[in-house]
Amino acid sequence: MGEETFGALLRAARQHALLSLEGLAEASGVSVRAISDMERGRSLPRQATLAELMDALELDGTRRRRLVQAATRRADQVPRQLPPDLVSFRGREEALRSALQATDQVAGRGGHVVISAIGGMAGVGKTALAVHWAHQVAERFPDGQLYVDLRGFEDSGAPLDPGEALGGFLRALGVPSSDIPPGTEQRTVLFRERTAARRLIVLLDNARDADQVRPLLPVSAGSLTVVTSRNRLAGLAATEGAALISLDVWSREEAVTALAARIGEERCRAEAEAAAELVALCGHLPLAVAVVGAQLGEAPAMPLALALRELRATSPRLDALSADGRSEGVRAVFSWSYRALSAGTARFFRHLALHPGPVVSAEAAASLAGTEPVQARRHLRELTAASLLSRDAEGRYVLHDLVRAYGCELAAREQDDRLAAETRLLDYLCHNAHTANRFVSRFPPGPAGSPAPGTVRVEFDDREEGLGWFRQEESTAAAALRSLEDPRLLRHRVGLTLEWVGYNAVMGRWAEEVSAARTGLEAALLLDEPVTVARSSAHLVRALVETGRLDEADEPIALMLGQLDRLPVEHQVRVQRNVSFIRTRQERYAEALGHARAALAVARTLPRPDEVARTLIGVGWCLALNGEYEEAISTCEEALPLLRESDDRGSEASVWDSVGYAQQRLGDPAAAVTSFEKALALLDEVHDEYQRAETLDHLASAQLDLGDTAGARANWLRAADLLTALRVPRAAELRARAGEL
Repeated sequence: MGEETFGALLRAARQHALLSLEGLAEASGVSVRAISDMERGRSLPRQATLAELMDALELDGTRRRRLVQAATRRADQVPRQLPPDLVSFRGREEALRSALQATDQVAGRGGHVVISAIGGMAGVGKTALAVHWAHQVAERFPDGQLYVDLRGFEDSGAPLDPGEALGGFLRALGVPSSDIPPGTEQRTVLFRERTAARRLIVLLDNARDADQVRPLLPVSAGSLTVVTSRNRLAGLAATEGAALISLDVWSREEAVTALAARIGEERCRAEAEAAAELVALCGHLPLAVAVVGAQLGEAPAMPLALALRELRATSPRLDALSADGRSEGVRAVFSWSYRALSAGTARFFRHLALHPGPVVSAEAAASLAGTEPVQARRHLRELTAASLLSRDAEGRYVLHDLVRAYGCELAAREQDDRLAAETRLLDYLCHNAHTANRFVSRFPPGPAGSPAPGTVRVEFDDREEGLGWFRQEESTAAAALRSLEDPRLLRHRVGLTLEWVGYNAVMGRWAEEVSAARTGLEAALLLDEPVTVARSSAHLVRALVETGRLDEADEPIALMLGQLDRLPVEHQVRVQRNVSFIRTRQERYAEALGHARAALAVARTLPRPDEVARTLIGVGWCLALNGEYEEAISTCEEALPLLRESDDRGSEASVWDSVGYAQQRLGDPAAAVTSFEKALALLDEVHDEYQRAETLDHLASAQLDLGDTAGARANWLRAADLLTALRVPRAAELRARAGEL
């Protein structure tokens, strides 16, 4: 779809909602001119703007997805990730002057400019200053802006891994997910290669320490890097030449000016003393002033003196800030804002605060609260208007950590059912992954079960929608596995890891899969469920193998084998096959053959010809690796009629691959080429890119034996490209073979 199609869809949605251009502008906060330009096909919205429009139109389901698809099909790869600038930004003249002076030095000194908000408690406005600064100078950096919240001070104590942040940056720069390497060091190298000739702004928000920041620094002389942190980050000044800018709370004059920007200068002048006392009660903390300003803006007739009396009558400050003499009344500010919410939105806010991640989608928020997405978006709009929420560049919702802490206090005080909310969130992540996997995963689906009542179900029409949902919820799934530790959620945690393994494998997210599989395995062991332990161990072993960490595979293999006597017979077969496969990758071929034969012995006791056939293939391959080539061919050929009966073309391709391998070793490379080509023809039908790469590798070797150097080189390069797309390190080995020719 192009821009004209988006404009037509937007116009149709507006007319369906019975809104004029002016009505939609008022409801969404987007200007009439901007909406008109979109409808006439002159422009496409940024993601945050699109989210505001769709929320104002109360779109859901298919209409929402169609509008998103039409708006996001852009030809350029210039990232625009900065959060929106605050219209009400005021003050900070000295700090902003220092920042702009530092910007002027970027090209000249060829280094990085770093802002570290060091005297700044939570809520002091570090992010607001950094974002405002970046917007002020954005035109001087034409190659775009990158932004990430590094979550350096989450209650969970688990800051964002630099590798995960780099993955987001690389995707924003146009690197397909399948081309992003698994390791942080490799991602850093690729990131610096991709940004070497670019003039970018990179905003690293809420950093924990210098070590978290360093892998994310570009090296181009024309780029500006801005870092915010509650720590001083003096190490960056020493090693990276960072310019440090300290922030404190506002002065009285700055705080009053900021309040006036939200509620009007005349109103503040009319009650100057009350305005000054209001901001003093906020401790001159920018976040608290913003919340008070939002509430007063919703009540234009309320005298400031009355607002002051009400604030004084509410609860004392947040315990987390009690050691700070400047922050008296912060909890009171939040309380006053909270009491102004409608009853439904207040309940929604308490549930929203339980979300474990830095950003939340409307669907995940709705699941936490057990409400419908349309109603959830109304609550989210009310919370955003009250400055209790903000939006990121992709339109998702962000809670400041102080606001989150206050919401969690309320949830505990109101005795909201935290376990039920977290269960719905995990079910949302698990069951929608199960649905999306119909289009995404190569793994056979397991039983889906039923999600808890109130869990939002998302519909998917194709692979791209499924992948889009996975990408949207990546950070939430990771945070849920990291933070939701209630023992009663163990089975949900295991289910989440098992449903997400297909996405991780398809996208080559092997490093992320190692972490997730370890979490799932720990939960499975606590549950003491043999089948789950075996499955989780198998997924962990596969991820370790694909990241080249073969030496770490023995421990989970031992766990798998330790469950054998407790497993149903069909699972015993799978465990032995899995172990056999890993032993082949470790070049422990005799052990691999032993496990393959053990699997076959058990498979022959089952009324499952397809299981027997797949196990025969494993035995045949191990025989070939052990030099028993003729027996390998006969064993593989025994599987062929069984596979054709079940129409298992992928496994039939494996037969011909193994046969070709044995034929080549028997001195008949021409016959081997024929067998490999049969395998490739079958693989074209089943779209198994991993096995296709393996077979191309074998074909290239046989072609080289026949003297076909050009054919061998071409097929090794094709195989390397496929493995690179799957982020498998062995791609480098195949590329090197091609280079030698």
